[in-house]
Amino acid sequence: MREIGVPHPRLPLPSAGQLDDMATFLGWLNEAIPLVEHLGILAMQRKDDALSWDVALGPNLNDKGTGFGGALTAQTTLLGWCWTTLWLRSLGYARDVVVAEANQRFLAPVNGDYQLICTPENERGPALLEKQLKARGKGRIALVQRLWCDETLCLEARGDYAVLPAR
Repeated sequence: MREIGVPHPRLPLPSAGQLDDMATFLGWLNEAIPLVEHLGILAMQRKDDALSWDVALGPNLNDKGTGFGGALTAQTTLLGWCWTTLWLRSLGYARDVVVAEANQRFLAPVNGDYQLICTPENERGPALLEKQLKARGKGRIALVQRLWCDETLCLEARGDYAVLPAR
C-alpha cells in the first residue's frame, strides 16, 4: 500500500538508445498510481509520436451503461502524462511531469471498448520541449488525446504538461 506524501520509486531508465518496454512501464504505472489498475487498460503501444491504449469499457461504465466522463477524463490526463514521461525517458531524462492545464470535449457516447491515442498538438512540440530543457532545465508541451470507438471519435482532449527542473 502506498503511503501518502511518499514518492513511488522511479522505474530505472532504459539503456542508451533503447525505448521502454510498454508492458514493464504499464506494470510500474499500476504500482505507482493505484487508480491505474481499475481503469481497464488492456494494452499500451507506441508508434512514432503517438502513444495509445486499448481500454475495456466495463470498468468505466456510468449509470447509463456508457463511458463515465470522469473516468475518461482521468484516462486522457494520465495518457498525456505517460506520453511526456516516456518521451523524456527515451532521451535519458528522469524528471517529474505534471499536468498544468487540461480540457475535454465529449462528442459521442462511449458504448464499447475503445482506443485512446495521444500525440503532440504541434509536430514541432517535442523539438521545442527538448530545446527548453537544454536551455532552462524545464519546459512544457501541448498534447492532444482522442478516444475512438471503432470509427467514431467520442472524445477529444487537450493538455499542457510541464516538465519540472531536476531535483
